[in-house]
Amino acid sequence: MPAESTKLEENKKIVVAFYQKALFEGDVDTAVQLYGGKSYTQHTPFAADGFNGLRSYVKWIVGNYPKTRGEIKRVFADGEFVVLHCHWTGFFGKNGDAIIDIFRLEKGKIVEHWDVIQAIPDTSLNENTMF
Repeated sequence: MPAESTKLEENKKIVVAFYQKALFEGDVDTAVQLYGGKSYTQHTPFAADGFNGLRSYVKWIVGNYPKTRGEIKRVFADGEFVVLHCHWTGFFGKNGDAIIDIFRLEKGKIVEHWDVIQAIPDTSLNENTMF
């Protein structure tokens, strides 16, 4: 496997492991220790900047949405960026939410995050799902 492909696959593994540990398991401290960079720039409007903002955000989710569950449907990588396409239930939308999480890595560590959240509607003009 060429070096670039190997690096992309490694970046995907790092982000998936971070996401599973921090969000699915709620163990942000271990996720940050294992996969976090020296700093963490947060772009979601629901969380404060930095790893402490992430800790507070996950604590808020657990406290306000205790039945929230997520599933990673797809993982894409482009250079230092990794994109997760996820299906969450028990969060904002009554039918669940389609969430895109974008992470940027530096030297194999997560340093930046963006997200886009869309509630799954009751009806659709097509027969396709959001996943």
